[in-house]
Amino acid sequence: MANETKLTSQALYQWLFEACNIMRGPINQDEYKSYITPLLFYKRISDNWDEEYDAALAESGGDKEYASFPEMHLLAIPDGCHWSDVRNATKDVGDRLTKAMLAIEQANQATLGGVFTSFDDASWADKNRFTDARLKDLIEHMSEHRLRNSDYPADIMGDAYEYLLKKFADLQKKTLASSSRRAAS
Repeated sequence: MANETKLTSQALYQWLFEACNIMRGPINQDEYKSYITPLLFYKRISDNWDEEYDAALAESGGDKEYASFPEMHLLAIPDGCHWSDVRNATKDVGDRLTKAMLAIEQANQATLGGVFTSFDDASWADKNRFTDARLKDLIEHMSEHRLRNSDYPADIMGDAYEYLLKKFADLQKKTLASSSRRAAS
C-alpha cells in the first residue's frame, strides 16, 4: 500500500530522483529520463484511475461495477495493465511493464498517443540490463507514495518533471565534461 502522506515538493523531487540509484549500473546516467519519465507517467495514470474509482465507489454506495465503468475514468486502463498488476508480477517484469504501458497508450490514443512509445529506447525487457529483482525494487520504490491528483496537483507534478529533466541534463553535462577531459589527456 502506498503511503498516503504527501511529500513536500523537495521531498517528492528527491524521492523521484532516488529511483535513478536503483537503475545505476545497467543504465547510463544519460538514459535515466527514458526510464524514469514513462514510469512516472504510468504510476500517475494508475493512481489517478484509483482515485476516480474510489470517488465513483463512494458516489454509488459501494457499487464496484459502477466504479469500474469506463465513463467513471478519464483514461482507460485495460485489464491486466494497472500498476498493481505489474507490481504483482514475479517474472518477466520488464515485458509486463512494457506491454502494460503500450496497452494504456493504445487504449487512450487520442490523449496519450506517443506518451510511452516516444521512449522506445527504453529496453525494460532486456534482462541483461534489468533483472526481475532490480525492476521489482524500482517498482516497489515507486509504489511507496501515491501520485494522485488530490495528492499532487498537475502543477506540482509538472514541477517535479521539470526538476527531473534538469537533474538529468546536469548529469549528462557532467558525463560529457568528464569524457572531454579524458579525451583531452
